[in-house]
Amino acid sequence: MPEPTQRDRADAIRFLSIDAVQKANSGHPGMPMGMADIAEVLWGDFMQHNPRNPQWVNRDRFILSNGHGAMLHYALLHLTGYDLSMDDIKQFRQLHSKTPGHPEFSETPGIETTTGPLGQGLGNAVGMAIAEKHMAAIFNRPQFPLIDHYTYCFVGDGCLMEGISHEVCSLAGSLGLGKLIVFYDDNGISIDGEVHGWFRDNTPERFTAYGWHVIQAVDGHDGEAIHQAIIAARAVTDKPSIICCKTTIGWGSPNMAGTANTHGSALGDKEVAAVRTHLNWPHEPFVIAESVAASWDARKAGALLESEWNAMFSQYQAHYPDMASEFLRRMENRLPENWQHEADGFLLSQHEKKQSVATRKASQLCLDQYANLLPEMMGGSADLMESNCTNWQGMKIFSDELPEGRYLHYGVREFGMSAIMNGMALYKGVLPFGGTFLTFSDYARNAIRLAALMRQRVVFVYTHDSIGLGEDGPTHQPIEQLPSLRLMPGLSNWRPCDTVETAVAWRLAIERQGPTCLMLSRQALPFQERDRNQLELIQRGGYILVDHAVDKHPDAILIATGSEVALAVAAAKQLLEQEIFVRVVSMPSTDVFLSQDEDYRQQVLPDEVLARVAIEAAAADYWYKFVGLKGKVVGLDRFGASAPAKEVFQDCGITIEQVVTMTKEVICSRHIREKCA
Repeated sequence: MPEPTQRDRADAIRFLSIDAVQKANSGHPGMPMGMADIAEVLWGDFMQHNPRNPQWVNRDRFILSNGHGAMLHYALLHLTGYDLSMDDIKQFRQLHSKTPGHPEFSETPGIETTTGPLGQGLGNAVGMAIAEKHMAAIFNRPQFPLIDHYTYCFVGDGCLMEGISHEVCSLAGSLGLGKLIVFYDDNGISIDGEVHGWFRDNTPERFTAYGWHVIQAVDGHDGEAIHQAIIAARAVTDKPSIICCKTTIGWGSPNMAGTANTHGSALGDKEVAAVRTHLNWPHEPFVIAESVAASWDARKAGALLESEWNAMFSQYQAHYPDMASEFLRRMENRLPENWQHEADGFLLSQHEKKQSVATRKASQLCLDQYANLLPEMMGGSADLMESNCTNWQGMKIFSDELPEGRYLHYGVREFGMSAIMNGMALYKGVLPFGGTFLTFSDYARNAIRLAALMRQRVVFVYTHDSIGLGEDGPTHQPIEQLPSLRLMPGLSNWRPCDTVETAVAWRLAIERQGPTCLMLSRQALPFQERDRNQLELIQRGGYILVDHAVDKHPDAILIATGSEVALAVAAAKQLLEQEIFVRVVSMPSTDVFLSQDEDYRQQVLPDEVLARVAIEAAAADYWYKFVGLKGKVVGLDRFGASAPAKEVFQDCGITIEQVVTMTKEVICSRHIREKCA
């Protein structure tokens, strides 16, 4: 039996993709058909991976940013020997299958990140390349290149049209990420047809301007040209590379190749048969010739690569035992043994100091402690370091010249920053955090969503969390952002009221396997007195801060977050003077509170107390789940104003007087007549 040719191997990718899409009657066959030759060369000649261990530390990372072509990736994983059977391929786009419509992290062995929203995979790839460069600088030693691999990324026209591609590629060029290699599928077609009418960028010149190494005009169906281009890209170590491949979407389809008809729907039985004839592929659907399958199997070669790396690591452990232990701890996302002790001590110190500062400043105090305790923490800001307070004592700036640095200047790139952080978290060994103003979380929303979907440990630091930022006015004052972020599944949100709650919020964000948003104030907030029991209860998301109730039966309950906790405490004091006995609940994290057991939630918010008022300088609707339809919310149904913070709060009705008035109203509405005089 003759050895399979490159075309035979590439056609295996094509027909697995064609047949799976046809069986599902749903999907995108055109991109896998067009990029199959590129994938065959990359995976056949260059990819360093072990299908038997998809988590091998020193594997090359492969990212399919144009994730609608998911079947190309699934075909590669199946053919090279990952735990992805032909039955799994046949279940493409079916309920609970291992082959969903777009690649999903943790659903399919070998998938490095969830892609589909165009451009974000490219952002993740930049983040992985940053993490690779940093980890290599920290842990590699002469004769011991623990981290020595590439990050490869496929992108299409759509990825490069998305604005995030500019954000992340501009930064990648500035940082000299020499082990990032991107393949541009230049097929000139998108869903709406030929892109020339709406996408005329000179992509090579664009990436040259970013500081990339650009390889132009590669025939994406010429295996030798692709091979030589990859060799050239790998030879350039001081710049990321982009290989611009001219391809034909739906290559091999005699009637549809080069048209949008192959982009987003099955070819149809008649055209599938025509492709089989045209490419001389004699096999039935989902059948791969034994010789072709054997030529693709990478399990033995992959196991050997990992075995050689393991032998090197054993020697590394003998020479550098402490470094080896730290390397494993970080790659396994384990916190150091002294973490609990140190975190407890820091919380007590904040409790004892009783500082009244802005919670953004309180966050910086946390970073001074936590970032110096945890070398895996890598932080940054979207050009707002001094405002976000994301810098800490002793930090060094990450750059091409200083890759061991742990602070990233992201520039004004909120979306790019967030997608990059997702990639860093996925790489492991790094705990990323990044800051901007809360209102600008809107720019980054889709990356936040993917962090939640993938359950990645990423910390989004959002300062200037309310109308309390004052003079910058309504363009910068968040109203709907906080409640809308609370609606996102898998995302934890904290809005602390002082230094102590901020310390707890940061601690739980670090300990959590999932993304966390920290909403922090620009203005100084008063320290709140607590006893040791209350200190312990903060971590439950909501707790009783002040209770003037007689026999634990308050006339009303006030629920507040962040800067409004102080308003609630002051209002409770005024109400006490009028013999109205209320409870103040500080609820810095609604999602954490709602995850507590029923008994605890009842202790804090007993069902029998129907008179409830929530206070938060944000859109009000979310809080009715806590106060009931007959409860009251001191919140906002309008945008803010440009003025000093105190004046804006007054103008918007977020005042002690308003809290007192609404509390009386809600008590009266619950028929406590003796309190209504």
